[in-house]
Amino acid sequence: MEKQDLDRLFRLDGRVAIVTGGSRGIGRAIAEGFALAGAKVVVASRKADACAETAEAIAKRGGEALAVATHMGDLAQLERLVAATVERFGGIDVLVNNAGVGVGEPISELSCDDWSRIIDTNLTGVFNCCSAAIPNLVKRGGGWIINISSLASKNPFIGGAAYCASKAGLNAFSEALMLELRPSNIRVSYVLPGSVATGFSGRQVTDGDAWKLSPDDVAQVIEDLLDHPKRSLPSRVEIRPSRPNK
Repeated sequence: MEKQDLDRLFRLDGRVAIVTGGSRGIGRAIAEGFALAGAKVVVASRKADACAETAEAIAKRGGEALAVATHMGDLAQLERLVAATVERFGGIDVLVNNAGVGVGEPISELSCDDWSRIIDTNLTGVFNCCSAAIPNLVKRGGGWIINISSLASKNPFIGGAAYCASKAGLNAFSEALMLELRPSNIRVSYVLPGSVATGFSGRQVTDGDAWKLSPDDVAQVIEDLLDHPKRSLPSRVEIRPSRPNK
């Protein structure tokens, strides 16, 4: 956990947050930032060992975290994630749908299995996670759902058809969900990061990625959203490197 400013104004004391894809990259930065701000954090990801390591790292720094190995493409596992959160912490206040996968293959070479895996994780999984969590958010009197999309959703690229389609669908889903849940005091936002220096899709982070956003940059945007006055709802946020690579 790199952030050390324990006296900052942003606080989440007593609130419960689920972060999917929370064991590395953007998700881990979000989970650690939430814990630093006093939230009880549920770290969800496919790999149980990585999930547990992140929760342990948070606990060593005085935070409270629960690790729940979860596959976003499995409805039963998502329902178990929500149930485990409610059982441990009593409810849900914030849901961050960050888990995502991508395969860089042209349509002519993309398998049906890979297409389904991308759509099931990046779009259907978000729907299922929201469906499971919304009754608990309503019971708590409101809260936040934040979906992590991508600038690729509006800037398609060769080899990214499935990923771009999944994120474009996530944008539309988020907009409709925002309109639907506002009357229940549940604010929905979606964030579109540009290039981020993470190990997404098996990439290795190198010194050549220094121009990109860091995971902490994206986590800061999430924290800023949660810190907005209750009367305001920044429903869509785009974030990109300030000085792109030439």
